[in-house]
Amino acid sequence: MKSAPGNPRILRREFTSKASAIALLSTLTPIQFAGTSLAESNVEESSPAESKQRLLKLGLNALARSPEMNYFADGHRGAALISSHYLCSDYVLDDQAQTRIAKLLDLNYASTKLCRDYPEQDPDPQAIQKIGDALAERGDTLLQVGHNAIFAMLAIKAFRLTPDLATPPRVEGVCRLIRKFTPWRDIAPDPSIEPPPFSDEVASARFILKEASGAIDRFVGFGQGFSGHMMTFGHALVELASMGDEEWAESCRQAFCKYVTVTRKGPAKDDRRIKDHASTNLRPLDAEYWQKRSDRSVGIGHVFKYPYAYYDLVSRAGDCEITREIEKKAWHVF
Repeated sequence: MKSAPGNPRILRREFTSKASAIALLSTLTPIQFAGTSLAESNVEESSPAESKQRLLKLGLNALARSPEMNYFADGHRGAALISSHYLCSDYVLDDQAQTRIAKLLDLNYASTKLCRDYPEQDPDPQAIQKIGDALAERGDTLLQVGHNAIFAMLAIKAFRLTPDLATPPRVEGVCRLIRKFTPWRDIAPDPSIEPPPFSDEVASARFILKEASGAIDRFVGFGQGFSGHMMTFGHALVELASMGDEEWAESCRQAFCKYVTVTRKGPAKDDRRIKDHASTNLRPLDAEYWQKRSDRSVGIGHVFKYPYAYYDLVSRAGDCEITREIEKKAWHVF
């Protein structure tokens, strides 16, 4: 399935999605909103054009180079950079929060060899199709908690916003990354699990948030990777469909149902116990949330990826009851 790089469905959704998310979330979390996006903040000397795409470029460089390094951990870091661009341009609108996020990204990722630039080459935006095709090759297999879909979606979305970066080394590197993932708990899905079509973003977002809420409860004391990845995996498929790539999204339906089956079972006997986060009313929309985080406390980037998926799903769901249900316990994930 082919989609034009500048898909109009994304542009039509941009304003209403952002406005509804802010209206809904502002009823839950006291926050002042400002208008400067992280992508435009003065985190380094650069031209306006370079500054606008800085995080996307760093993230795509990292995703493409990660197969040469630690594909799983370094792929996460690339995905975190891309997620941070969208998190700050759409949801975290507080200037102080954006400044702190920019500093954390610079300290931990931006200056590493993982993010170093590629030589100048002519871009080929149509080659983005190869990433979706690589995803669909094994879309029905549950591969390492769905990271093949998570990383593919973020790369496709970033390349479409910055088509001049779709050079052969970057696109081919991302394709190699997608093919690196291995099966994980690839069990038969429970036949009773029937998520809505991923193109129905309202119903799908509500389904995913409900599943994430249940997973938080079941995995208390075992870390919240299961609930966090319920959001990022599910969000990736909803976002693919909303960009017009329904075939790529639906090719992963069986794998997603397998993941829902796994999370509904709760912790396995050999799952490692992990200390829960401390309860807090702070959320990633608050500057204080980021200011209290130490310089080296971002790990491989879930701290950026989980909030982006969460707030984007909330904006699509448009349902205060579901949002309030999960918002009360979201500190487990954040």
